Amino acid sequence: MRDPLSEAEGSNLLARLFRARGYAIKRNVMFREGDVEFRVDGWDAKARVGFEFLSSEAADHEDMTLGEFKRLMAAQQRGELALFVIDESEQLSAQDLTHAADEFLDAVSQARPRRRAAPRRSPAKKPAARGPSSTPRRTAAARGKKAARKRR
Repeated sequence: MRDPLSEAEGSNLLARLFRARGYAIKRNVMFREGDVEFRVDGWDAKARVGFEFLSSEAADHEDMTLGEFKRLMAAQQRGELALFVIDESEQLSAQDLTHAADEFLDAVSQARPRRRAAPRRSPAKKPAARGPSSTPRRTAAARGKKAARKRR
């Protein structure tokens, strides 16, 4: 069996994985939403994606109650946020944690609608100014002279 990770090791690994996927993870952020309040190990507030590594060494089980956990998971089910929660009791190795986090992040990216960039519009083209034509117009007098030549 591989050695399980400590909270610090697991959180550092998760921060690297989430950042590699483009998330602007801030560490040890106070999360407050409704009546849920706890210190989350990693959080991207704009994307509303993060992770929490629950351990007894940091008293996380006391910081986040079961009721708060259930409310967070309900918000996750509604698509309001995505929080990867791992408990030290799972005794994961670095390889196991990486695999689990990758699956979570894949699911998050598939569940969220892809934001399409708005099509770039070029500035409206102004119609060309109508000036003298490159082909000279024939005046009535010139047209008359040509017609007179044809009759001859």
